[in-house]
Amino acid sequence: MFNRTTAIILVAALAVASGLWGMQHWMLRNEHARPQLQAVKLFDQPRALPSFSLQQSDQTPLIPGELKGHWTLVFLGFTHCPDVCPTTLAQLALAQKQWTALPESIRPRVLFVSVDPDRDTPDAIGEYAHAFHRDTLAATADVPALEAFARSLSMVFMKVPAPEGTPPEQYSVDHSASLAVLDPQGRMAGVIVPPLDPKAIASDLSALTKVTSQ
Repeated sequence: MFNRTTAIILVAALAVASGLWGMQHWMLRNEHARPQLQAVKLFDQPRALPSFSLQQSDQTPLIPGELKGHWTLVFLGFTHCPDVCPTTLAQLALAQKQWTALPESIRPRVLFVSVDPDRDTPDAIGEYAHAFHRDTLAATADVPALEAFARSLSMVFMKVPAPEGTPPEQYSVDHSASLAVLDPQGRMAGVIVPPLDPKAIASDLSALTKVTSQ
């Protein structure tokens, strides 16, 4: 006959076993839900972005709600960039072409954010971004707003004075070359670091989109 102490031990053991089974089930479910990725490095937990307001190339505001419903790759740059920016946008355009078969309502997006508002007008950034791919979003803001936005993505940028003997307007802007990966809730979910592989990026974003749209 079981005494009270034995019964308590059995109940406790069953509770622990049930908890372990539930944890294993949760881990397996999430392991299957997260696809094997090549280029995207996902965080263990996405992080919400603080409020921001940028101006898009069509003069409309870009606020957090505008980025929901899609996986979005965010790249900081400027139109006078001699190498990194055009190379990155060209590589991203190759990736964008590979996911055009996905429905537009959930298709991944690319957001180019100019960190050179003194020279890059909304019209200029729109023309620049769309020259690489017509679906690329483009936005900018004043420097304080851009600094806050970049900081929320763990990115940086800094104006570099023009070399001595050249016109001051020929300054450059140093900026992060990595891409921020935002999930369909508009949270920062991961990063992509150079060198970029368009095929791997296209494959990863397509897989993530299919998982989150199920």
